[in-house]
This record gives sequence, structure tokens and C-alpha cells, in this order.
Amino acid sequence: MPLIILIVALIGLRYFEVWRFGEMSWWYIIGLMVFAFIWFEFIEKMLGLDKKKEHNVDAQRRKDRVKQSFDKTRK
Repeated sequence: MPLIILIVALIGLRYFEVWRFGEMSWWYIIGLMVFAFIWFEFIEKMLGLDKKKEHNVDAQRRKDRVKQSFDKTRK
């Protein structure tokens, strides 16, 4: 996500020609976009980072369900 925010910020700074970003080539921004695409589509899946996020969400959901179940039985 920080990579996407960086890309959007760079596009805005380049478009409005803020400070030295006005002189920056669009190719740097396009290159960063290509890197982000490759990262999110291929490298993240190869490293298993996308599954790790899903497992963390499932684990949290299980913990919440168990906690809710115990809270109901105590009442």
C-alpha cells in the first residue's frame, strides 16, 4: 500500500510541477508503476505474502468467534 501512495503522490507532484518533481521524467513514475505491478502480481504470490495476509484474517476471525462464544456461555 505505501508503494501505491508513493506512486499517486509522485503523479500529483509531477503533474502540478512542484519543486524538483516538475523536472522529473514520467518514465521514472511509469517504471515504479511497472515495478508495483510485478510485485503485486508475481513476487508477492511467489513469497506467499498474499496467503499470509489471508491466514492472519482467518485467525483473527476465529479468535473473535471463540471469544464471542465464551461470552455467550458466561451470561
